[in-house]
Amino acid sequence: MAHAKNYFQLGLKQALPFIFIVGPFGLVFGTIASNAGLSVIESLSFSIFVMAGSAQLTALQLMLDGSPTLIVVLSALAVNLRMMMYSASLTHYLGEAPLKQRMLAAYSTLDQGYALSLQQFETEPQMTLQARMRFFLGAAAPVIPTWYISTFAGAFLGKSFPADLPLDFAIPLTFIALFAPLLRSAAHISAALSATIAAVVFSDVPFNLGLIMAGFVGMSLGAATERHLLARPDRP
Repeated sequence: MAHAKNYFQLGLKQALPFIFIVGPFGLVFGTIASNAGLSVIESLSFSIFVMAGSAQLTALQLMLDGSPTLIVVLSALAVNLRMMMYSASLTHYLGEAPLKQRMLAAYSTLDQGYALSLQQFETEPQMTLQARMRFFLGAAAPVIPTWYISTFAGAFLGKSFPADLPLDFAIPLTFIALFAPLLRSAAHISAALSATIAAVVFSDVPFNLGLIMAGFVGMSLGAATERHLLARPDRP
């Protein structure tokens, strides 16, 4: 078992491959931000202070479509509701850390780091609190600067990229790579499948609200499936 002082390095090492996905993701955001009229500094500040790629892209796309400000804000918040679920899940593992560490962990909560950390914590439940915190922060260490740098590059060079360059493919690829291994139960699978189908069905709903509706469909069906399985009389 790795000593606690090595867990930061372990988390960093496991997260390194994600820079090849987060990089194009950041380029996409920086390019869209530049085309939306944001300056390089504004685009970079957006990524530093918000640091939630999917929510940032959602907000920008709605702004480009001329959506009302309230819809832009609510849609971005809805996309980021998963961070509340991440935080609730991580409380069991990191909730007793000092306040400063928890604040740093809150800022560093990312899809990639969450998925890696949850797998690590479940695989090695005997990890100490500090070991878990070090792994969690290590998993964020290569991703955060990559997001900053790629946002800057996209905003600075965005208009020079060929229009047919499929950088946006990095976005769905990121989520597939992260969460496919976490679909371990019937409830998880039913939630993912129903949300995917609902997203297609509601794709024509204005202001991208179909994605929010699909999310609620997935969560509702996943929760219902889990309740049904727990209530089965033949459950051991």
